[in-house]
Amino acid sequence: MMMRKNQTTALFMLIFGLLAGIFCHHYIDKQWLERAVSYELYANLDDQLAYKFKGKEILVGELTPYQLSPLSQDNLETDPLIDQQWVQDSQGTIRLLKPAFHFGIWSLLPAFITVCLCLLTREPLVSLLTGIIVGAFMLGQFDVVDKVLIPNLASEGTASLLLLYLWLLGGLLGIWTKTGAAQAFADYMAKHFVKGPKSAKLVTWLLGVLFFQGGTMSTVLVGTTVRPLADKAKVSHEEMSYIVDSTASPIAAVLAFNAWPAYVQALIFVPGVTFLATESDRLSFFFSSIPFSFYGIFAVIGTLLLSLNITKFSGKRIQQAHQRAATTGQLDAPGARPLSAKELQTVAVPANYRPNMLEFVVPLACLIGIAIGTFIALGSPKVNWAFTAALLLSGGIALIKGMSLNDLIDGFGTGLKGVVLASVILMLAVIIGSISKQIGGGLYLVSLLAEQLPYWLVPLTLQLITMIIAFSTGTSWGTYAIAFPLAMPLAWEISQVQGLANPELYLMVCFATVLNGSIYGDQCSPISDTTVLSAMTTGCDLMDHVKSQIVPASLAAAMAAILWTALVYFFV
Repeated sequence: MMMRKNQTTALFMLIFGLLAGIFCHHYIDKQWLERAVSYELYANLDDQLAYKFKGKEILVGELTPYQLSPLSQDNLETDPLIDQQWVQDSQGTIRLLKPAFHFGIWSLLPAFITVCLCLLTREPLVSLLTGIIVGAFMLGQFDVVDKVLIPNLASEGTASLLLLYLWLLGGLLGIWTKTGAAQAFADYMAKHFVKGPKSAKLVTWLLGVLFFQGGTMSTVLVGTTVRPLADKAKVSHEEMSYIVDSTASPIAAVLAFNAWPAYVQALIFVPGVTFLATESDRLSFFFSSIPFSFYGIFAVIGTLLLSLNITKFSGKRIQQAHQRAATTGQLDAPGARPLSAKELQTVAVPANYRPNMLEFVVPLACLIGIAIGTFIALGSPKVNWAFTAALLLSGGIALIKGMSLNDLIDGFGTGLKGVVLASVILMLAVIIGSISKQIGGGLYLVSLLAEQLPYWLVPLTLQLITMIIAFSTGTSWGTYAIAFPLAMPLAWEISQVQGLANPELYLMVCFATVLNGSIYGDQCSPISDTTVLSAMTTGCDLMDHVKSQIVPASLAAAMAAILWTALVYFFV
């Protein structure tokens, strides 16, 4: 009866979303906003203004007086004819203007429909596709296949996702299954290090801390490494997916020796603020604010407690999953539909082939070495290079040891089949995140801060707003691009108007709330790539993962909110 009621409600939500999308396109006006981006400019050898972006020199275009720009807020009334313009204001500050818009509260509609359908139907594929269609209708793109899906699927970013998570990751998992390498590694770890569920979870936690690059890279590395030994130790998939997810981005914000500071610093320039004036100043500001990343700290501590079988703070669902696995050996809840296919959970090693755990360790070490080495040498990890090398090395070792080419290709194909569903969900999650950003859901939420707020409420408000933005769009870095250029000037202005004694400390706290609020929203969102990959690599049902981790994550966020509010109230 409950299932039929949920299906009826879901059908109503679907119809409502489609009709509301059409209504928004025809009857809701776009509210245009000026977006300004500041870069650290310099004069190159040809005496031309330029700036560095991803290691490349980009020239600044012709400068237009700010007051005359069609993209300045006073002139931005209808659809602009240009999408960006360099301007210079009366104080000599040079910025790049980019127009953006939102539909008011209607901008949250695609994400709202998607999340509701996910919770009602437990079908992320249908839910994501519905959210994409609703967003496309709002933008007037009624030919969803040709104007939305195909262009996004043909983009460089989506092609990279397909290559990495379908061909490379799926193929690698398939070969490890065919050669028995993953199972041999699990057997070796069980014999020498992992003696039960607690030690299996502790190994997972330690790897999550060691792989502090954050995001999809950490999630995939940790998830694929620990899956075989955790399954052998009978650790529930809900516990494993939570540990993997909650030691990815949270640890990256605390051990920030990665790509995060370089990306974020470019978003937090505030004209006239001396301690944010140069790139080195902003990097120093980032690292100085790390002690205030309370959510990241609590999230990592929470997963450590769970790894030690202290489940008091983990919520009812994780406690039930822990008890179920301990008493029945069932790693998934009844009715669960794991993202990882059954083919990847059964070992089908050819009769004449003898597995060795080094077939798992050596390619994995190669993968990690290339990822870290390219990050040190080039400034960003070349993930595709790393997975390609690991895949070729795994296949080469299997062939040298005597596995037939047919068996190897069969394992590769099995791996592809095992991750097809997760890869499609991942691509749709990226598309709906892009649409949510395009229709301005994040901009609308941040614009709510325009009203005067007491200074001690601003950190909490920034935290809540960024949590909602990241949850709605499924991306923390995308939320940073939306929130930081608006939140940092707002915090500085409030610190000056309300005469705060320590404005630098106040900005550090506000900075930390945006950084950590975005991480929480991304981590808990069912349309986030890291959420999908955490469930996929650990073999968990996506919605079981979402529902089970939201309680401990929310507890960590609530504790962080209390500390941030108390800190600015008593010490700023």
